[in-house]
Amino acid sequence: MGAFGKDFTSLMAFSRYSDNQWQTPSLQPLDDFKLTPASHVLHYASTCFEGLKAYRWADGRIRLFRYRDNIKRLRASAKALCLPIPDEALLDTMIKQAVLAVESEIPDLPKSLYIRPTLIGTETNIGAAGRASSEAYLYIMTSPVGDYFSGGIRPLKLLIDELNMRSTPTFGQVKTGGNYAAALSSVIRAREQYGADQVLYCPQGNVQETGAANFFVLKSKTLITKKLDGSILPGITRDSIMQLAENQGFEVVERDFTVKELISWLPESEAFLSGTAAVISPVGHLIHNNKTHAVGNGEIGQHTLAFRKQLTDIQHGQAEDNNSWITVIS
Repeated sequence: MGAFGKDFTSLMAFSRYSDNQWQTPSLQPLDDFKLTPASHVLHYASTCFEGLKAYRWADGRIRLFRYRDNIKRLRASAKALCLPIPDEALLDTMIKQAVLAVESEIPDLPKSLYIRPTLIGTETNIGAAGRASSEAYLYIMTSPVGDYFSGGIRPLKLLIDELNMRSTPTFGQVKTGGNYAAALSSVIRAREQYGADQVLYCPQGNVQETGAANFFVLKSKTLITKKLDGSILPGITRDSIMQLAENQGFEVVERDFTVKELISWLPESEAFLSGTAAVISPVGHLIHNNKTHAVGNGEIGQHTLAFRKQLTDIQHGQAEDNNSWITVIS
């Protein structure tokens, strides 16, 4: 198995939207499909996607983790982008169809099957800059994956960026490729100039998130993260961690906070990123105004590791699912 997200299964689920309706979904070989050079998505970025996982537990049966939340978020993204909105039943059917069609290709634990539902505008009209695409493709491809950290989990180094925004103020909540593209150049510069792994966007000194993950600070028994105000992604892993923390007696605080506050908390805190692919990524250092600040002792925090284990144990069937997050599909 190659690097995370580079290997794919043999089949994908596919549906086309035209004449104001979605076609009955079908299974297709994971191969090239027809897309004209004038397609709406190639000119006006009418695209959104999701990321979730399926797991083969020790009993051989396949489970999905919180997939209905991914359905809800994809529909919200489609609405924000003025794309045809797939109904919940269609997305539910296609996700299960895509996974079950390649059941024999799903690896055993601790590996998993990464699922990528994708929606793109396909109308052939380069004059449609001011209106929505009337045609679309919805497809769901899958990728057998191992641990996101090929060399083992390690504390990350983040560059604090107080000048740039990851996204527009109300569009950060949309899971669209444009947000990732907008963050890419600053992430590359941070890596080249500072040896940073990621950029923590803090426009006007207000802490938001990184280019691809939500950001948490754990200070004593208080877990702090930015509130959902449209500028950051409503992460499903984010929400899962918050629920686990509350269940264990942590105070969970969603609020705006500043770089100044963040720097003052670091000596006695832990920090981490959350997302589907890596689950939890510990943060060891933050770079601000050319000065490097350690988070705690700069190593992986014990609570960070504990949250990661708690969540993956639920996903792998090694801990009780008290929140009804797991769905059996085979």
